[in-house]
Amino acid sequence: MSLPLYEAKAELFRLLGHPVRIRVLELLQSGPKPVHELLAEIEVEPTGLSQHLAVLRRSGVVNSQRSGTTMIYRLNGAEVAELLRAARALLAHMLDGQHQLLAELRQTDDAPQQ
Repeated sequence: MSLPLYEAKAELFRLLGHPVRIRVLELLQSGPKPVHELLAEIEVEPTGLSQHLAVLRRSGVVNSQRSGTTMIYRLNGAEVAELLRAARALLAHMLDGQHQLLAELRQTDDAPQQ
């Protein structure tokens, strides 16, 4: 029995719901990277990064290839990068709305009280 689509989507967002995983995906948008480059960019212990990479790999969001003793990771399709761009646009829109609200609050703070 398969999951309903809304539950599958929720599972995808849970998978993406960790800052280290998001950062890994952001870094991989520019192309494949070996683990040592990911470690240099992310403040996490090697074992922690390994666990996050394993989750992303098992889910099919990233894939890996061994080159000698080095594991190289890449996004598994352009859809992940598109999702990250959409999330960034949504976040910018949300924050812009908050900025406008803050500006309105500041204007009312400056208005004389009656």
